[in-house]
Amino acid sequence: MPAARRPQEIRASVEATRQELESSINDLQSKVRELTNWRSQLNQHRREVLIGAAVAGFVIGGGVAALVGFTRR
Repeated sequence: MPAARRPQEIRASVEATRQELESSINDLQSKVRELTNWRSQLNQHRREVLIGAAVAGFVIGGGVAALVGFTRR
């Protein structure tokens, strides 16, 4: 059977756990802020975004042109 801890030891353990939890929460908040910052994500992946936009424009433009050509027949 484990020895009973003194109240001071329990308080010290609770305080250490609270500090670890606070640190973990701060780390998590900064990671969430970084991942949800769409402007920085856009800047980091600018090339991929431009390629995707060009492909989407080409596909949408081609689809519209095909529909217009199809309805004129």
